[in-house]
Amino acid sequence: MTVITGHVRTFYQLLLNTGLVSIINFSVWFAVTFWTYLQTKSVFATGMISGIFLVLTALTGIWFGSLVDGHRKKTTLQGSAVASLALYAAALAVYQAVPEEAFRDPADARLWMFVLLLMFGVIAGNVRTIALPTLVTLLIDEDRRDRANGLVGTVSGTTFLVTSVISGVLVAFDGMFSILVLALVVLALSIVHLAFITIPERQAAPDAEPAVPGVDLRGTLRLIGAVPGLPALILFSTFNNFLGGVFMALADAYGLSLVSVQTWGLLWGVLSTGFIVGGLLVARTGLGSRPVRLLLLINVVLWVIILVFPLWASIIPMAIGMYLYMLLMPYAEAAEQTILQRVVPYERQGRVFGLAQSVEQAASPLTAFLISPITQFVFIPFMSDGGAGADAIGSWFGTGPDRGMALVFVLTGIIGVIATLLALLSRPYRSLSGRVAEDSPVTVSA
Repeated sequence: MTVITGHVRTFYQLLLNTGLVSIINFSVWFAVTFWTYLQTKSVFATGMISGIFLVLTALTGIWFGSLVDGHRKKTTLQGSAVASLALYAAALAVYQAVPEEAFRDPADARLWMFVLLLMFGVIAGNVRTIALPTLVTLLIDEDRRDRANGLVGTVSGTTFLVTSVISGVLVAFDGMFSILVLALVVLALSIVHLAFITIPERQAAPDAEPAVPGVDLRGTLRLIGAVPGLPALILFSTFNNFLGGVFMALADAYGLSLVSVQTWGLLWGVLSTGFIVGGLLVARTGLGSRPVRLLLLINVVLWVIILVFPLWASIIPMAIGMYLYMLLMPYAEAAEQTILQRVVPYERQGRVFGLAQSVEQAASPLTAFLISPITQFVFIPFMSDGGAGADAIGSWFGTGPDRGMALVFVLTGIIGVIATLLALLSRPYRSLSGRVAEDSPVTVSA
C-alpha cells in the first residue's frame, strides 16, 4: 500500500474524456427536446422529457453510486459509455425505421420508444458524473483536490455552453440523424481513448468496514449519520435545491418578459461563461482551509443575488446578478465535493455521492411543479392591477405578471438567506467544520 502522490496527467485525460462524453450526452438530451417540440408542437411532450430526465436521475443515483464503489473505476467508465453507445445505436435504428409522420403524433408509442431509448442513454452517462469526484480523491493529493474540483466545474460550464449550440445547429440541419451519428462516433472514440489510460485502484484500508455488495442503502445511511454534521449538509443542499427549483421554473419566463427570445438565448450563452470562469478561479485559488464555512457564505451571497436583482424590472440587473450567480456556483459545488471527499471513506464515496445526487435532484423538480401554478394563480394576480400586492407596493415595485414573478424571487431569496444564516449558527455546522479540518491519508495500490 503506497501513499498517492497525484496522477495529475491521468486525471486530466479522464477529465477530457468525461467532458466530451458529457457534451454529447447532454446535446442528445437538448436535441431530442428541441426536435420533439418541432415535430409535435406539444409543450406537454417536451415537459414530459424534462420530467423523465429528472425522475430517472433521482431514481438511479444510489444504484449508480454502488456501481462506482463496487467495480474498478475504469470498468465503470467504460460500461457507462458502452451502455450509452448501445442505446443510441438502437435509437438510430428506430429513427430510420419509423415513418416520419409517426413522430408528429405525441400519442404515438413509437415516438416515446425513441425518446426513452435516448433518455436512458443520457442517464447512463450519469455514472461518470458520480465517478468523477471519486477519481479526484483517487488521483489528486488532498491539498489540491479543491482546485481539481474547480476544473470539474469548468468542464461542466463548457458542457453547458457548447451543448445548446451543437444540438440546435444539428437538429436544424437534419433532425436527429446527425446528432445520433456524432454521438456514436464520440462515444466510440471515448471507449478507445479510455482503453489506453491506466487508472490505479486503491486498496481498502486495513480497518475499513467490509464492503457489502449491491446498493447497501442502510450501510450508506449509517455511514452518513456517523459523520457529525454530514446529514445536515445533505439536508441543507436538498433544501437549497428545493428553493432553487423556483429559479429553474421561472427564470426563462421572467427573462422573456423583459427581452426577446433571440436576446434571451444569446444572453444565456454569454452568462454560461461565468460558470467556466468560476471553475478556473477555483482551480487557481483553491477553497482555503474552511470549505464548510465557504460553502455557507457563498450560499448567502447567492440568495442575496436572487433577492436583489428582481427589485428592478430590467434585464441589466438580472444579467449582472445571473452572471455573478454562475461565477460563484463552481465555488459552492467544489466546496461540497471537497467536504465529502474529506469525510467519507473512499470505498463509500460513490454511494454517498449517488445518494446525495438522488436526494438533491428530487427537490428541484418538486418545487418547479409546485411553484408554476402558485405563481400563475396567486402571485401574478396579486401583483396585477386591482390585486392587493399591486395596491400595497406597486407604486415602487411595479405591477404586472413580471412583477408577480419578481416577488416570488424576492421571497425565495429572503427564505434562502435566513436558512443559510441559521445553518452558519448551528451546531452541525461547527461539528462538520471540525471533522473536515482533520487530516486523513489517502492510499492507493501501486
